[in-house]
Amino acid sequence: MVDKIAEILLVEDNPDDAAFFTHALEGAGIPARLQLVTEGAEAIEFMSGTGRYAKREAAHPKVIFLDLKLPNGDGLEVLRRLKLDGCFWNVPVVVLTSSQEQRDLVHSYKLGVNSYIVKPMDFDQFGHAVQMLLKYWLQFNQTPGP
Repeated sequence: MVDKIAEILLVEDNPDDAAFFTHALEGAGIPARLQLVTEGAEAIEFMSGTGRYAKREAAHPKVIFLDLKLPNGDGLEVLRRLKLDGCFWNVPVVVLTSSQEQRDLVHSYKLGVNSYIVKPMDFDQFGHAVQMLLKYWLQFNQTPGP
């Protein structure tokens, strides 16, 4: 059996944070293909293979990194829709956000998030945190297949 390169979905509207994430992925030395979407509605379309992604199959990434503050459907709505969809119940979702609001944390867990991480403000700390997350979710965590 040939190992497939893991696909990661990053749902992030901040170009600087997306660039930091990409840099950290490259530095982690983990073979993975990063897909980036910048809006909540686009994340749902990407996952389900609808709308602007209608010409491709539904996605099934190894892990989704999800910001909460997004245009066109916030991260909590994306999380709710993904966890309600029977096709994506086993895709881990990691909220990676600047929000330290207790209500966002609690609501995320009530909706079924697998992990909630507040983005470090320092570039080096952000990169280190992302590399640790990538190693955990791509190398150590086990999930049932689609």
